[in-house]
Amino acid sequence: MTRPEWFVALGLLVFALGSVRLLFVRDTVTRLVALNIAGAGVFLVLIALAARTDPPDPVLHALVLTGIVIAVSVTGLGLVLVRRFDDGGSDDDGSAS
Repeated sequence: MTRPEWFVALGLLVFALGSVRLLFVRDTVTRLVALNIAGAGVFLVLIALAARTDPPDPVLHALVLTGIVIAVSVTGLGLVLVRRFDDGGSDDDGSAS
C-alpha cells in the first residue's frame, strides 16, 4: 500500500470509531467529542486524497482548513448549549430564564 492509501484507511478507521462512539453513548459532551473525532477522520481522508497528485490539490487543502474552522466554532457552540442544558436553562447571572 502507498502512503496515501494508509492515510485513507486510517481516516476511515478514525471516522468509524468516532461514529460508533457517537451512536452508542448517552453523555452529550462525550457525543460532541466523538463527533469531533469522526470529523478528524474525514479531514484525514481529504488530505490523503489531496496528496495523490503531484503537486497536491490545493482545493482539498482549502476545504480541510475551512472545515477545521467550522468544527472549532460548532464545538464551541455545542459546549455552550450542553452547559445551558445541564444548568437547567439558567442564565449566567444565576437567575432562572
